[in-house]
Amino acid sequence: MEHESFEDGEVAGLLNREYVAVKVDREERPDIDQVYMAVCQAMTGQGGWPLTVILTPDRNPIFAGTYFPKHSRYGRPGLMDVLSRLADKWRNDRKEVLEFAERITQEVRDSMEADRRGEAVPELLDQAYRLYERLFDSEYGGFGGAPKFPSSHNLSFLLRYYRRTGEDKALRMVERTLDGMRRGGMYDHIGFGFARYSVDEQWLVPHFEKMLYDNALLAWTYLEAYQLTGKREYAETAEQIFEYVLRDMTDPEGGFYSAEDADSEGREGKFYVWRPDEIANVLGAEDGDLICEWFGITEEGNFEGDSIPNLIGQDAEAFASERGMTVEELQRRIEHSRARLYEHREKRVHPGKDDKILTAWNGLMIMALATGYKALGRERYLEAARRSADFILRKLRREDGRLLARYRDGEAAYEAYLDDYAFLVWGLIELYEAGFNIGHLQAAIELNERMIELFRDEHQGGLFFTGADGEKLFARGKEIYDGAMPSGNSVAALNLQRLAKLTGDAQLAELAERQLEAFAGAVRRYPPGYAMYLIALDYATSAGGEIVIAGSRDEEETRRMIEAAHRGFRPHTEVLLAVPGPEAEALERLVPAVAGKMPVRGNPAAYVCVDFACQAPVTDAASLKALLDADR
Repeated sequence: MEHESFEDGEVAGLLNREYVAVKVDREERPDIDQVYMAVCQAMTGQGGWPLTVILTPDRNPIFAGTYFPKHSRYGRPGLMDVLSRLADKWRNDRKEVLEFAERITQEVRDSMEADRRGEAVPELLDQAYRLYERLFDSEYGGFGGAPKFPSSHNLSFLLRYYRRTGEDKALRMVERTLDGMRRGGMYDHIGFGFARYSVDEQWLVPHFEKMLYDNALLAWTYLEAYQLTGKREYAETAEQIFEYVLRDMTDPEGGFYSAEDADSEGREGKFYVWRPDEIANVLGAEDGDLICEWFGITEEGNFEGDSIPNLIGQDAEAFASERGMTVEELQRRIEHSRARLYEHREKRVHPGKDDKILTAWNGLMIMALATGYKALGRERYLEAARRSADFILRKLRREDGRLLARYRDGEAAYEAYLDDYAFLVWGLIELYEAGFNIGHLQAAIELNERMIELFRDEHQGGLFFTGADGEKLFARGKEIYDGAMPSGNSVAALNLQRLAKLTGDAQLAELAERQLEAFAGAVRRYPPGYAMYLIALDYATSAGGEIVIAGSRDEEETRRMIEAAHRGFRPHTEVLLAVPGPEAEALERLVPAVAGKMPVRGNPAAYVCVDFACQAPVTDAASLKALLDADR
């Protein structure tokens, strides 16, 4: 629409003559997007972007839709026709238009503010699993048909369901999907990172846009799969995602950029596709042939005459054997050639980069990097997470402590939304458990308290998307359904559970329970749409524990114990470090459960507690690992 209509002089003339044209960045103002997307769905039965809405001067909607060509064609109304008819209606029958706008506004308001309370019971987890099983694509992985979105929180729920029940198919669904996505063209095999989604069922052809939040959430899920299965390829995928983000999506001051466009030089995907002759020119005939065969790059192509590198159907052992080499030799040659292709590709015209820094999306990447440090021990991941957290807390908090949503070119703007608070608190909790900086835990607790003050619905429970101090739109919604990103309410439900356990705050525990009950009625209608809620419910209904390690950071055995606590997949267990002296006293003021947990006879000690009952301390990492393995 930008190229077809908004840059067109005829359209611009009509718009400027009859309307006040407003363009909204939905990532800066998701509150506006949420409210008027609900209008579009109510008026048309569906939603999507671009979102086109026409409002009265009071901002009540009179028309909504998605894409409109300039002129009507194939039964689809054109923008010129729509604008002309509505302008005529406004001039000649304004009373009827205003009555309609008031009526649709009230209907949407009633829908968005409906009571969705119910009983939060573990049976919802089983109900969700059965529906995921029914939706699963056993051939290519994922759920449903094309287009396919990664929705990694679905997979992270299934990992927890497998741990909870031992249901093998839950794990098989996760692995089939992770393998399918990683092999497909949705993954950038040359420069790393995942594209937005796949337009086909086998993950081959992506919408080439790369989003920070997708890569954060996918790294998280691949890491959890690695922690659970020990399969190195999952760790490697997360490492490559982080390589991409730290190389291409990181601001010099530490924040993370939002996205990279799909288009370059006016064509979608041009930056990412190849032809065999270009590969041969870069690598030479022998290595060029090898790479073309390995990545499926052919003369016919698989995307508008060019080829998207992919590994669908590829088997490293068979491929290497047919060419008389070992798998290790094959991998060395592929990596050497990939690096050369990457250097060559860097000379192309790059897609545009959205360099605004969003608090919510940075919170997700902080969470992923902290998880990466815990699972893999890479110090640079911890440092990158710390820098981002410090950037957000320094640049995107007002003097009164109010969090802001967006930073760009030295300007921080827009009062933060629920997702900003919830995702950043999630990241800070994970960052504390990775690096044990008490300041990060303190910030998580403080931001969580402010979130409750600003967003809490005192009557029906749950949290509004906008703060009490935000711009007043015609409705104040509470989102629970997961989209490409998990619901802020569901992430907040998980945060509340964890902070209640850590702090021992009974009021916080009660609020955490109410948070789940506030949406249980909606979740019951279709549980697979609420994977992050299910993750929070799984946490609330599982035997939760703490591992408290008492010892100096400088001692080798302390470090080994921390590594033992971090490496496994224990989604219901919190890890704390009590360093003897003032630091332990400061932690005890936040987390009373660490009281009395001291080194034993001068040696570092680990205390494993489940449901408020602690076992005798162990004083070496091997004993801690044995204890944790037995609990699994």
